[in-house]
Amino acid sequence: MSHHSVDQLSPKQIRKLHQLFQNEWWTNTRDLGDVEEMLKHTDFIFALIEDGSEELIAFARVLSDWVFKALIMDVVVHPLHRDSGLGKELMERILKHDDFKKVGHFELYCLENMVPYYERWGFTSELRPVTFMRLHADGSDRSE
Repeated sequence: MSHHSVDQLSPKQIRKLHQLFQNEWWTNTRDLGDVEEMLKHTDFIFALIEDGSEELIAFARVLSDWVFKALIMDVVVHPLHRDSGLGKELMERILKHDDFKKVGHFELYCLENMVPYYERWGFTSELRPVTFMRLHADGSDRSE
């Protein structure tokens, strides 16, 4: 399957992203309007698009200050294209991106079963004494 990379999504591809998000535990409550708003405020979009059909087949986004931190978020591959190297391609594109040459730390969070996947690039969960913390703006204890 041939594909190409884009850094912006068409309206149709944004709708497809929203559909992809419905398959994932961490994004399945996002509505289309919020996804559109999120994309407007995302620093970097990395998307893989199938040639010919122009279908979105893989996606990731990065929030960054371009110097100290780059937070990789929402890495997702279409279920029909998993285990084909697309996630690896997204990660390679992110980590080698010219705008991140000065970035001191790439960060992400994932489920424990995905730790070995990200360790291949040198990510580690051994960050003592750092502890991941979260506050929900609405005061709830949601897991998203």
